Amino acid sequence: MASEPPSATQISDWEIEEGLPQVTDQFIQQYYQGREALIEQEKAQRSDTSFRQSLTPIAAAACAIVARIRAEEHQTIWTNDHVDDGAPSGVNHYPGMMFSLAKQRLEQSKTYQILQKMPKGALLHAHMDAMIDSDFLVDQVLATPGMVLQASQHLGTAEARKQASVTFHYSKSSEFAASSIWTDSYQPGQLVPATVAADSFPHRGQEGFKAWVVERSTITPDESLNHHHGLDAVWEKFRSCFMILGSMLRYEPIFRASLQRLFHQLRQDGLQWADFRMAFVAKFWKEGRDHPEEGQEALFQAFGEELERFQSTEEGKGWWGCRFIWTTLRIYGKKDMVDHMKQCIAIKKAFPHLIAGYDVVGQEDMGRSLADLTPELFWFKKRCMEEGVDIPFFFHAGECLGDGDETDENLFDAILLGTRRIGHGFSLFKHPLLIELVKQKKILIEACPISNEVLRLTSSIKAHPLPALLARGVTVALCNDDPAVLGVGKNGLTHDFWQALQGWENIGLEGLGSLAENSVRYAAYWPDQNSKEWNKDIKDGKYGEGIRAERMREWTAEWNKFCQWIVMEFAEYGSDEDEEET
Repeated sequence: MASEPPSATQISDWEIEEGLPQVTDQFIQQYYQGREALIEQEKAQRSDTSFRQSLTPIAAAACAIVARIRAEEHQTIWTNDHVDDGAPSGVNHYPGMMFSLAKQRLEQSKTYQILQKMPKGALLHAHMDAMIDSDFLVDQVLATPGMVLQASQHLGTAEARKQASVTFHYSKSSEFAASSIWTDSYQPGQLVPATVAADSFPHRGQEGFKAWVVERSTITPDESLNHHHGLDAVWEKFRSCFMILGSMLRYEPIFRASLQRLFHQLRQDGLQWADFRMAFVAKFWKEGRDHPEEGQEALFQAFGEELERFQSTEEGKGWWGCRFIWTTLRIYGKKDMVDHMKQCIAIKKAFPHLIAGYDVVGQEDMGRSLADLTPELFWFKKRCMEEGVDIPFFFHAGECLGDGDETDENLFDAILLGTRRIGHGFSLFKHPLLIELVKQKKILIEACPISNEVLRLTSSIKAHPLPALLARGVTVALCNDDPAVLGVGKNGLTHDFWQALQGWENIGLEGLGSLAENSVRYAAYWPDQNSKEWNKDIKDGKYGEGIRAERMREWTAEWNKFCQWIVMEFAEYGSDEDEEET
């Protein structure tokens, strides 16, 4: 809640003797009035201003109630006086503290319970490879006949178990390693049945094995908090997680089971659409096949079937759907880049409803810049025209700490190359001209605050640059990026929404509502739209025609129901004025 001018108090004798001005003095009151006018003038430039102005009386009452609950929690839960047996020892608790330290406590709060029920619209930035929790995947691996484990070296020491390349896949083979993978007699690359490896794990057997796989495929709290090691170190661990998760995920029976779980989780969290990203590098293994498929057709076939299956259920009736933004690793050379682009175009022609756009991914500081990739990107657009397909760009850019270096300047190229949205845009706040261009071209920023914190771009939500963008009128949607790898523990956006609510005074529930509405406005729905159609629909919003406007109106109805629920469920936090309004 915003600060208020001090109220009048009894005047002390010494104040009179010193001639100290009083709050009630006319010129002091004029100062406060001018101060309030200046604050309101700045707030009028915010990107969520029109949304706030359009709130119904009930929605406004709900937002006021959440503000009171938040203020109460700041005085109760987020202090060292709060009893929490599960909290890490020696941790100083305060509002907006580091996510990994706050997670257990925040999930017990009223605000978290409220936000779980919030209609959050669309998830616009999430890498499917990093969305399926590793504990679920390893359970699936151990329950699926034929799953094997292989490693680049023996896993007989703690250091080897930490550093070795480890993958899972299906195999019909009965020729397994003669020696235990947990001893130095294991030969690199030999197959070991997953269940045998789990049962013979040197510490606590199968239970210890599961814990080991989870640790290898998740950024631990300690790894995220050790900022003195820098970005490159945490990114090295980050990249290694994808190899293990991808190898477990890409066997058809496990892939299909994971999709149903993922769709269910997102729907339960109040989402109705998702634009997934996925690095189509690892091979896909069809059920019972001893060798992986050459292309990605089988993966997309399975994905489409599971999406239809979910939407045919009672729960899935409210699920608008999902698509992929095809992603290529930015470390690829020219030949590999072009070959991967060709695969994207081929899949787009075979499954046009499942491919929404194109992006390049990976650590920006360590990969090729968009400027360096420009020849291949122009070739891609030319080949798309020749093949009769339209695959727009949705570029990662500015996910860095640089200022004026090659990585930071990816923002310039993303805008010049016509991106419809910018993934992360963490360094955008340093560029006043680009901010104006982003607003002018109606480009949305896919903000991922928890990801930016865990990957050491910022120490906590309090230091995140997102408020600077919102204050300058930039359109933003909140996203979760890689929840399984980042240690979030659940799919959906409740954690990210909660972080924004607790971290920044100027957001409030009404600000979160605006961010959710933005996500619905900027989702890459099917059927495809060319640039002219896209821009018109974005401009018209819910007052336009077609599926985008329809879904924005549908979301608005769900938002108003949610606000009504808050007013009824938490009536004790309402004021007399709220009751009169409702």
